[in-house]
Amino acid sequence: MQTCDGHKSHGSDVLEALRERARAARKRILFPEQSDPRVQDAIRAIAGEAICQPVIFKPGPADRHCEIFSDRKDASDWFERAAESYATRMAEKGFSRDDARKQLNDPLLLATVLVKVGYVDSGVAGSLATTADVLRACLRGIGLGQGSKLISSIFLIDHHYRLMTFADCAVNPTPDPGQLAQIAIDSASTHRILTGHEPRVALLSFSTHGSAKHDNVDKVLAALQIVKERGPGLKVCGELQADAALIPEVGARKARESEVAGNANVLIFPDLNSGNIAYKITEHLGGAHAIGPILQGLDKPWIDLSRGCKAQDIVNAAVISSVLAVSGTRNPM
Repeated sequence: MQTCDGHKSHGSDVLEALRERARAARKRILFPEQSDPRVQDAIRAIAGEAICQPVIFKPGPADRHCEIFSDRKDASDWFERAAESYATRMAEKGFSRDDARKQLNDPLLLATVLVKVGYVDSGVAGSLATTADVLRACLRGIGLGQGSKLISSIFLIDHHYRLMTFADCAVNPTPDPGQLAQIAIDSASTHRILTGHEPRVALLSFSTHGSAKHDNVDKVLAALQIVKERGPGLKVCGELQADAALIPEVGARKARESEVAGNANVLIFPDLNSGNIAYKITEHLGGAHAIGPILQGLDKPWIDLSRGCKAQDIVNAAVISSVLAVSGTRNPM
C-alpha cells in the first residue's frame, strides 16, 4: 500500500496478512445496509477477493455474490430463534415473544441478534445508521462479553510512520479512570490480535510525567495505576504528550526511563473529543488509512462504520470482522 506522499505503509504486510487470515477462515458476515451502493460495491469486491461469505436479507443489487436470508428454507426458524433470544434478553423489561418479533422488523437489530444466535459469524453496519443506533442494536442484540462492563472502540491506523491503534475514538465521551483503564487493556488486546505485534500503550495527556498539574492529568495517572494492577505484563506509560509517545528523541528527553515513550503503538486518548479529532486529522491531513471503528467488549464481533466511509473501508471492515470472529473479541493479557 502506498500512502498519498509515496511512502510504503509499514502496515501493508500486516493488512495483507489479515486478508489471508480472513480468506482462510471464510466466515459468514451479514450486511444489513444492503441498499447502500457503497455496500453493494464492497460486496462485489469481497466476493472477488474471496474474503468472506457475504450475507444479506433479501434479493437486490450484488445479490449473486451473497447468501440471501429470505431465500433460505429455514429462515423462519432462524427468525424464531432470534425472537426467543431477544425476548429472553429483554425479559426484565416485560418483553414477550410477540414484542420481540415486532422489534426484529428492524434489520439492524435483527442482524445483531442473528450474530448472537450463531446464524452468522459477525456483521458490518454504520454506513447509513449512526454509531448511536449501531451501539444500541449491539447492546440489545449481542450484549457485553463475559466479564466486560464497557463497549469501546479502536481505529487501526495504517500510516507510513507506524502501524498504530487509536482509542477510544467513537464511543465513550468522558471515560472515568476505571473506564479509561479498561479501554487501554482491551485496545492492547485487540492490537495484538490484529497485528501480531506486542502492544506498547501510551496514556495520552497534555502533560508528560508531571509537566503540568490538572484534574485531567490526575485522571490519566489514576487510570495508569489501574492498568498496571489489572495487566501487570503490559507495557504501558503515562501520562505522555503525543510527541513524547511517538518520537524517540522526544521520548528519550521527556521520559527517559520509559520503554514505551517514543515507540508507542497503542494511543489511548483521555476523552472522545481528542480521540475523534486526532484520528480524523491523522487520516485526512496525515495521509493515514483509518480502519474502524472496531468495537470492543461485545460478546460477538461487530464492526461499526463511519457514515463517510468508502467501499474499500467496508471491505476492510469485513476483513477485520472475519479475523475477530476467528480469534475472539477479547484476549486477556
